[in-house]
Amino acid sequence: MRPVELRTGRLVLDQPTIDDAELITEYCNDDAFAGQSMTTPWPYELKHAVGFVTELVPEWWRTDAEYTWAIRQGAVLLGVISFRAAGHDIGYWMGAPHRGKGYITEAVTAVLDWVFANGVPEVVWETVVGNASSAAVARRAGFSFSGIRASNFTARDGSHPSAWQGVIAAGDSRDPKPGWPAG
Repeated sequence: MRPVELRTGRLVLDQPTIDDAELITEYCNDDAFAGQSMTTPWPYELKHAVGFVTELVPEWWRTDAEYTWAIRQGAVLLGVISFRAAGHDIGYWMGAPHRGKGYITEAVTAVLDWVFANGVPEVVWETVVGNASSAAVARRAGFSFSGIRASNFTARDGSHPSAWQGVIAAGDSRDPKPGWPAG
């Protein structure tokens, strides 16, 4: 598939480019990525960002394996969001200067609208136990908390740590649901 651009009231979601590599590197070296991000390399280097935007993202779009968007406000890169086709799962991160402004929830909503319009019946979400920021976004986007299980993803150390998991179906209300972990 060719990359698809999505728009919201404040955001443009488009394909990350080589021009984003330095800022992606900066954002992904935030200490929050050391303990909360399960799949990004640590420490994160420019070569990782270059490979991500020039090789991985285009290949994922071409093969329909994963759809990855840069989250932008105007020309400013705020973060990244992805939907992985095989597991019907969503993942996202926001650069530290842009957190707490509702951008990720807005981007998640746009991606959910797009995947549901394209026939995906449900979307799953997970994060390592304790990542309250990611859980708050999933809750605000309308996901239902489905429990704690071993992560579907392999962490940097080869383990599958305990993860909070959630799900939202195409016909579900986008209102926040009860039952989420405190914190």
